[in-house]
Amino acid sequence: MIIRKRFLFKGSVQGVGFRPFLWRQAQELGLAGFVQNRADGVVVEVEGEAGAVADFLAAVREKLPPRAELTGIAEEEVPPRGDRTFTIVGSEGGDRGELHITPDTAVCDACLAELFDPQDRRYRYPFINCTDCGPRLTIIDSLPYDRSRTAMACFPLCPECQWEYEDPANRRFHAEPNACPVCGPRLSLLDADGHALPGDPISKALSLLSQGKTLALKGLGGFHLACDAFNDVAVASLRARKCREEKPLAIMVRDLKTARQLARVGPAEEQLFTSPERPIVLCPKRPDSPVSAFVAPGTDNLGIMLPYTPFHHLLMAGDLPALVMTSANRTDEPICIGNREALQRLAGIAEAFIVHNRDIRVRCDDSVVMAVEGGPYLIRRSRGYAPRPIALRERFPDTLALGAQEKNTLCLLKGEFAFLSPHIGDLETPEARDFFQETLLLLERITECRPELVACDLHPGYHTSRFARTMGARQVIAVQHHHAHCVSCMAENSLSGEVIGLAMDGTGYGIDGLAWGGEFLIADECDFTRAGHLRTIPLPGGALAIREPWRMAATLLHEAFDADWQEWARRLGLGPEASTAPAVADRESAAALARIEWSLNGGLPVARTSSLGRLFDGVAALLGLRSRVGFEGQAAMELEALAKGKTDLRLPYTLTDAGSSGCRPGSAISSGTPRSLPALILDLLPAVRVLTEARLAGRPQAELALAFHNLLPKAFTALAEAIRQETGLNRLVLSGGCFQNRRLLAGCLESLRTAGFEVFHHRLVPTNDGGIALGQAVCAAARKRKGELAP
Repeated sequence: MIIRKRFLFKGSVQGVGFRPFLWRQAQELGLAGFVQNRADGVVVEVEGEAGAVADFLAAVREKLPPRAELTGIAEEEVPPRGDRTFTIVGSEGGDRGELHITPDTAVCDACLAELFDPQDRRYRYPFINCTDCGPRLTIIDSLPYDRSRTAMACFPLCPECQWEYEDPANRRFHAEPNACPVCGPRLSLLDADGHALPGDPISKALSLLSQGKTLALKGLGGFHLACDAFNDVAVASLRARKCREEKPLAIMVRDLKTARQLARVGPAEEQLFTSPERPIVLCPKRPDSPVSAFVAPGTDNLGIMLPYTPFHHLLMAGDLPALVMTSANRTDEPICIGNREALQRLAGIAEAFIVHNRDIRVRCDDSVVMAVEGGPYLIRRSRGYAPRPIALRERFPDTLALGAQEKNTLCLLKGEFAFLSPHIGDLETPEARDFFQETLLLLERITECRPELVACDLHPGYHTSRFARTMGARQVIAVQHHHAHCVSCMAENSLSGEVIGLAMDGTGYGIDGLAWGGEFLIADECDFTRAGHLRTIPLPGGALAIREPWRMAATLLHEAFDADWQEWARRLGLGPEASTAPAVADRESAAALARIEWSLNGGLPVARTSSLGRLFDGVAALLGLRSRVGFEGQAAMELEALAKGKTDLRLPYTLTDAGSSGCRPGSAISSGTPRSLPALILDLLPAVRVLTEARLAGRPQAELALAFHNLLPKAFTALAEAIRQETGLNRLVLSGGCFQNRRLLAGCLESLRTAGFEVFHHRLVPTNDGGIALGQAVCAAARKRKGELAP
């Protein structure tokens, strides 16, 4: 019996070889009909024997191309038309639907073999690609995904490439970035003034890099700054020019063998290295690694990635086995993507430029991951991952979330999916804020959705919060920072109902106007109760305390030792970083401590914070690691790196009941009947006293750092157990930037699971503020669906 069925396939189904795959299945089964790209997915009509039509659908489900993902299939029977062949027809626009843009992916093995085959017409062509690999998001202008709507529109195909593009049996059939040396983009090498240099750009670039020069290299989602990773002078020079004094730099290595020589690479790391996403993978350093000490000072990790474009493979096939490959920008500015932009913004940093004439439409930094429990744990979600959607447990109202002030990303909910933007970064500069608005337009364009519901952070001074108030008729809801952290983890793990949420980070605006950051919440998608938190401590100097951890150490001593604290500080040598003679430095420190004393005793208003991040800073300074930092989290990172070996030191803590909290937020943030729970306070000042005395007694810094890391999981578990006893809740989520600390995360997972908790953590959404937009969006959408917001 002859039938005809129409299928609509939704998901990542364009630009991934899906149409030729369907054509081949139809050919094998003797089916007629057509396949077509539309704005809402890929529509297919197949006509033939009923059994063959059923086999067609089964084959689609079982044999998808490597980069294709199906999120929905709609089917209906339609009248037969008597077609004799199966054809691929031109794309069509249409209603907005569930079409997912595929992320950029690393060059595939088949293209790589051609790249290094002297007999192949694409031998050493740095833009080789096919339907299984190459640029996607970074070249797109609009949907549906066709060459005419990409940065490749200005490169007409030569006859051979056109034949490949039109042949359904060829792996380059409708590979929109398809090109060759005859018709495609080309590399050029420019000097610092933008003048073209003669010779092969790659060979000349390798020569300059071998001489210790810094080069700007145009890649998929932006420029990198590159230099020889083994050359101390070259790396130090790059740091000085970029004004990035101490923050770790990423490196690109030739292959897995080289990676293993530089760092400890286990099976999970190997899988991440070789995945199509090709992220930067954080791996423990080998003590005998030849990488310059200036690459990642103060940490025991190296951020390593393998080549992911044909250009990178050609570059890394030279004599340099490892190159620093860091984002080409100045501090707090977005990555450069344009040739002229790079020449202007990187003047004085790069000594030469490798550029090409294919435009980058979307800025997209490298993603950063580490392996946790055998799987990925994202630190920065960008190239290779964005904008692949996160599947939600149910359909939510369309919602846009604007994210946090730091590590900013945007999130757009559409139907049953959450679309996170590529990493934007800290919104401290006009350039970064322009990038924020650029990304907002991108996200709305590629999802074909402009939600009327907008979520932002509760902090009134954040750029995102101020921007939300300028968005006209859109409905805006502010979501508390740590509630958003918890809901983000819930959404990624498809959880509903109440959970215990541990949100541990630097600082976030609390419902009481104070700086929160060590929070134990009872949370669901709509509401939360602050069931416990770390004891608050003063934040002397406000934001200055983040840059100068000695201030947090001083306030810890003030709280722990009361009237005698300055004597303890003097014995520890605590004070600002000294750049003068010892006698003068002592007087300066004494004066600085006296100013702290004056402000803490009422001389100036001093905010208080429950932040775990600031506690890490203070302990690092107490142990003598550093008085100031070059970037947020540096002191905590060094404290983690120091925590090694064994210790029998057990640090004390106390849990106190501050009385009934009833601290659900008011109607501007949440609703419902408040719980009446004891507000449990976790006081770690007893540990501060023991650490101070132990350091002055001469116990090794490493032992004290380890004891502090051992304390936290034990204390967190005790407070979580107290909440469980009151509520009966046993599911627990971990979120917040402090859980980037491997030792803290592993310790909490072990301790909480041993206590019988069902523990969930992030994998594909950053645990830091880069994932907070997801939580904001789901919280606002859930409240809208529940009817808590005005229509």
